[in-house]
Order: sequence, then C-alpha cells, then structure tokens
Amino acid sequence: MFYPDEIVEEVRTRVDIVDIVSGYVKLQKKGSNYFGLCPFHNEKSPSFSVSPGKQMYYCFGCGAGGNAITFLMEYENYSFPEALEILAGKAGVTLPKEEMSKEAKAQADLKATLLAINKLAANYFYYQLKHPQGTLGYEYLKGRGLSDDTIRRFGLGFANKTGDDLYRYLRDKGYGDHILKETGLVTIEERGSHDKFWNRVMFPIMDVNNRVIGFGGRVMGDGMPKYLNSPETRLFDKSRNLYGLNYARSSKEHYMLICEGYMDVIAMHQAGFANAVASLGTAFTIQHASLIKRYTDQVILTYDSDGAGIKAALRAIPILKEAGVSAKVLNMEPYKDPDEFIKNLGADAFRDRIRGAKNSFLFEIDVLKKEFDLEDPEQKTRFFNQVAGKLLEFGEALERDNYIQAVSREHFINYEDLKRLVNTMGGRLGTGAGAGQRQKISSYQDRKKEKEDGPRKSQRLLLTWLIEEPGLFEKIKGIITPDDFKEELYHQVAVMVFEGHQKGRVDPAGILDHFIDDQEQYKTVASLFHARLTESLTGQERNKAFTETVYKVKKNSLDEASRRAADIGQLQEIIRAQSELKSLHISID
Repeated sequence: MFYPDEIVEEVRTRVDIVDIVSGYVKLQKKGSNYFGLCPFHNEKSPSFSVSPGKQMYYCFGCGAGGNAITFLMEYENYSFPEALEILAGKAGVTLPKEEMSKEAKAQADLKATLLAINKLAANYFYYQLKHPQGTLGYEYLKGRGLSDDTIRRFGLGFANKTGDDLYRYLRDKGYGDHILKETGLVTIEERGSHDKFWNRVMFPIMDVNNRVIGFGGRVMGDGMPKYLNSPETRLFDKSRNLYGLNYARSSKEHYMLICEGYMDVIAMHQAGFANAVASLGTAFTIQHASLIKRYTDQVILTYDSDGAGIKAALRAIPILKEAGVSAKVLNMEPYKDPDEFIKNLGADAFRDRIRGAKNSFLFEIDVLKKEFDLEDPEQKTRFFNQVAGKLLEFGEALERDNYIQAVSREHFINYEDLKRLVNTMGGRLGTGAGAGQRQKISSYQDRKKEKEDGPRKSQRLLLTWLIEEPGLFEKIKGIITPDDFKEELYHQVAVMVFEGHQKGRVDPAGILDHFIDDQEQYKTVASLFHARLTESLTGQERNKAFTETVYKVKKNSLDEASRRAADIGQLQEIIRAQSELKSLHISID
C-alpha cells in the first residue's frame, strides 16, 4: 500500500532508532553514539554505530546503513509497508486505511494476497487431515509419534488424492488463475489446472513472523519424489528460510540445533528441543548461516549419521565459520537421525549427547582420518601432512596452538612434532616465489585507489562535518555550495542538506528515504553521513583538518571547472579563485 510522505515522516520521527535497534543488537554508549556488533556481517569488534542525533545506523565494516524503517526491512525481511506498520504501532500513529477490491489489492500488494492464499491453503490442508479423506495422513503422523497438540502447533495437514480440489476451493474464494499461478500451489495449463500437492502429508513453511510462505509435502506410499517443496515464489526463497525458525528464534537456549528435515524438527520440538531448525530441501547456504547469526552464534549439527549426513555437515561447517557461527557436531550412533534416537533412548539421552557434541574442526579431522590406513607409514605421513595443512586455516597463533594441542591429544600425535610440521608447512606457503612482488603490486593498487577516491572522501568528510556540527554551515558560507559536490549522487544529497539547513533542520534519516528504491544508492548515501572524523582532535588540529577538507572539495571543484571553461575570461576567473584558495584558513573553535 502507498503511504504519503508526511505519514512516513511522522512515523519515523516519532520512534527512537536506539530503542528499535537495541531490541535486536546489544548496544553500548560511546560518546554521543551507540556501538554494537553488526547484525548484517560477521565481526569480533563492534563497528556498528547507531546515532540518536541522526536517527540512523551505520556499519563501518560492511557499509550497511539506514534509518529505523530500513533496519526492520533488512533484519526482519519486511516490505516497506510492513516495517512502517510495525513502527506506526510502536509510535501510536494510525495509518490511513483504504478499502480495495480483491483485484485492486492483488495489483497493489501481490505479496499480501499471496500470504492470504497460503493461509487459506494451510487451513484447508489442516481441515482435510482431521476428516475422513485425511485418515491416511493422520495415521502416518500418529504412527511417527506426533501428538495432536504438535500437529496443531505446526499446522500439519493433508493434500487429498484428487488432483484439483485445492484449486477449485481457491477459485471459489474468488482468486483467479492470474494470481493462483503465482502461488506455487497449482499448475495452470490450457488443458486443465491441477494441484501441485496431492496424496501428501503437508508441512506449512512459516517465516520468522509466523506467516505461511510455502509448503512441503511428504508422499503417502511409494510415489516420487518422497518430499516435495513449493517452488521459489515472491514469498518463498528456500535458501533464505529455515523450517522451525519462527519458534526456535524465541528459544531460551543459547544455541540452535540444525537438522535435515521437517520430521526431525517437529519431533525435537515435541521432545522439548524448541531450538531446532532445518533447511528446506536444499543444501545449507551462507544465507541460512547469516539468518541464524541474527539469533545465536552457536549451533549443533544434528544431521543424519549416514554418509550423506556426514557430507552435509562437512559442507555446512565452513559456511557457518564464514558467518561467524561456532559449530559442533552431534554423534547419534547407533541411530540414524534425531527422531529415531529420541524414540529409542529418550530426550535425556539426547541432551547428554548435546553436552558431548564434537568440536567441528575435530570432527573434520575424525572424518579425514577414516580415509587413511594408519598402519601404513606412507599413508600415516600423508594424514599428518593434511592435518597440518588444515591447522594452518587458523590465522591467529594462539588459536592454532590450542588446536594443535587438541589434535595431538586426541590422535596420539607428539605435540612438538605436529607443531614443527605446521610451522614448516606454513613457512613454505608464506614465502613462495613472487610473494614480495605481489605485495608491492597490492601496495601500488591501494595507493592508486586512495588517490582516485580522494575527492569523494573529502566530499564525504565535509557532509559528515556539516551533519555533525550544523554551525559549520556559517564557516563555509561564500566558499562551498552544493555545486562544489561534483559526484552526481553526492550533489543530490548536498542540495538536500543545504536546503534542510536553510529551513532550520537537517534530517539525514529523512534524506535517506529519497533513495530507498535503489539499494546501492541507499548504501552510498548512508556512508556520506558517516565518514570517519577524528574526534580526538582539538583546537588547531580541528581547524587544520576542517580547513583541509574544505580546501580539497573546493580545489577539486575549481580544477574540474577549469577543464570545462568556455572562454579565456572564465578561465582567468577560475585561476584567481584557485590562487585565493591557497590562503584559506577556517577557525571553527
């Protein structure tokens, strides 16, 4: 739905971004701003800044930035209207309502319509399960040990053996083929339309806000495929959603359990492990890991104990590490999966296994060891060399040494011998031919990039100065105008900043709203208000730093003007201005 600019402005100005962000990120006040670990990338030192004065957030590490609305959009995967509605509720602002026909609503907000259809479908499948036509599915779920409360909690259902009853049901609700084909629930063809799911136990897939975004179905009998998921739709991206996360995100545990399938998640929740999630019929991705990182930095992998499960764990471990999530691996032998383990040994035994879960790196070494015959001296040497190579993955010497000790202890390898092998191998890899030349090239490229970015950097610094200290506008009066910002996007922003000052209030968070439809521009504009200023400077140092910034912006502007001078008179005027600029000195204290 479209909301007028004045409504958006009212909502945004009546909420405090510090309150909003602190609900998701632990913040600590430093000076006039708040800092915490960035929720959008992996970091160990806080570089995520929240400014109550600007009503903006910005990460100096990854460049993520915006206002309260975009924070919710980015963090919770909300659309703009959804984020605005949440904030309006917090601010006590009543948003205008507009009655629409189903057809108009489908055009204005396709996403909302698809959510409504999915909710209808989920209710329909649940209804079928509890009636005679769903007996086969109900008996299957009860046979798997699920209680009626669990079936209801997860909204499990049944898709009938007939091929088009859901399609006819949704048509009767007033939805036409043009919208139904967007749902992934039905196939629309000239020769006839039919349901995608039939003769299957149905698992509604919910996002973190408990909205049905897709479905999974387990076939009854020997049909193929055994499990079938909704196709990718405007709502459903299987690489960015995790089954059970809507419940797991609220778990009191400090870690999450990652397993392979729907039934494992459901069985674990029923047994009291409400922190279990699973990927949705796809390999574990960096998007999955980043999603988990929002809620915890520790996981335990509970994949099946067979070969496929071990391979899945080995694929997930480096992905989790890249996202900054620590992983352990659960040993479920002699059983195949969590559901089977809990049914046979119970929840307490499963908790014991969780407490004894294996460090992911040591698990990798255990798996690697099985590839070698350690009775053969040659293979034993190869195993030691591969272990040494893997230990070099740890860049920090202390962490690497801790793992050398752990590996030597677990695999009965002499610590000193293993450490010597690691250091020798690291020395060979670190001083290879051409390393010095590569370093020189890299240094040259860094200097070249810094030189090319110089004018942009000065313009970013000046905009940040002006936002941080509005009194500086008077210091540059008659020297700097928006036209001195030569980058097109920088110029657009400078115009708004200067206009805001003339009206008595510069609102960086409001300026950002003008660029919300272009993600790259939005990110760039956010960075313009967060250039790193050296706050420790005082007195003459501050005067000098500000003067140099203004000088560089104006000099770049005059240099560009000289290249475009239309006649000798204009060029002489520019040369005079360049000469006067050399004596520039601004006192700001």
